[in-house]
Amino acid sequence: MKRRSLLLGASALTLSQLAGGCGTQTALKVRSLKNSVPAQVVAQFRKQLQPSPLLQIVPQTQLQELFALLQTWKSKTSAQNQGKEQEKADLVMIGDYWLAKAIQQKLIQPLDPAKLTNWSQLPPAWQTLVRRNDSGIADEKGKIWAAPYRWGTTVIVYRIDKFKSLGLKPPTDWSDLWREELRDRISLLDNPREVIGLTLKKLGKSYNTRDLNKVANLKEELSNLHRQSKLYSSNSYLQPLILGDTWAAVGWSGDVLRLMQNQKEIGAVVPISGTSMWVDLWVQPVSNQSSNLSLAEQWMDFCWQPQIATQMSLLTQASSPIIISMKREDLPEELRINRLLLPESEVISKSEFLFPLPDVAIEQYRSLWQEIRNIKHG
Repeated sequence: MKRRSLLLGASALTLSQLAGGCGTQTALKVRSLKNSVPAQVVAQFRKQLQPSPLLQIVPQTQLQELFALLQTWKSKTSAQNQGKEQEKADLVMIGDYWLAKAIQQKLIQPLDPAKLTNWSQLPPAWQTLVRRNDSGIADEKGKIWAAPYRWGTTVIVYRIDKFKSLGLKPPTDWSDLWREELRDRISLLDNPREVIGLTLKKLGKSYNTRDLNKVANLKEELSNLHRQSKLYSSNSYLQPLILGDTWAAVGWSGDVLRLMQNQKEIGAVVPISGTSMWVDLWVQPVSNQSSNLSLAEQWMDFCWQPQIATQMSLLTQASSPIIISMKREDLPEELRINRLLLPESEVISKSEFLFPLPDVAIEQYRSLWQEIRNIKHG
């Protein structure tokens, strides 16, 4: 799943200048997604701890690259890896999509929530997301495998000017994608879990439905949505919207928020019936046996402090899960009124994480996806 690699802005400062340092300072080595860790937050972390540690953050452009690093470090037979022990990190950011695979491939090690002071401040849903058994499946008795850092949603993004000129009401829910006026004017993500999932949501079902054969009218609804589409892409779905070739798209909030900073004719909405949610996580590589475990725990805990969580949410165009537990009146107005960064509580309660599915279910999704995509537009 490729995501949040488009239109990377500069609101979160480059951290390469913080990677230097000498002497006996303790260094916490972190690999993260580009622009996901603001330099301002790093400076506050160093100021808060005494003696002040170094926080060496090396950014990557895509989450898939970060997952690949975990695989590289785990491989003891890789000649390339043997000569680069110093490049291993104490903490790595991955997307929740890769969590099950990281556990199954034994790339990461579990965390000890007793050593994370602010763990209890996380909303229950985010705690459940990272509690897995050794097969990577959600398990209320499982271990804690990751620390949720920030999250976002799948949204509908649209051209305000096109809708206004045609006298159309702006979209508010998934069902609006099926409107006749949008025939051949929509771009959809090239992702079966997202597209089949939003169709399931339209039908009042869960994104994590395991038996698609039991969902009445699913194939018909998907076929109709396919006829609405102009293209499928998980990387270039916004460019046609900017050019006016499409009038609406399904996309990820992080991409869309950055676009809206400079494109005033672009609007977006989190569907009121609920949507899918993505999460960026901190994980500890299993190959990491350094003495910086305590410092890594302090960093994860630091990110969950209300003031830091608020600042990070505004600077990185993705929300900290901690702000869900805070009173809305205590949040800055800029964050409180931004419905993409912080949807209404009712919408959040109807939204879902994409959990791993059994192999039988995965095959159902793949088969249906291929069948629908092979339908020629009439």
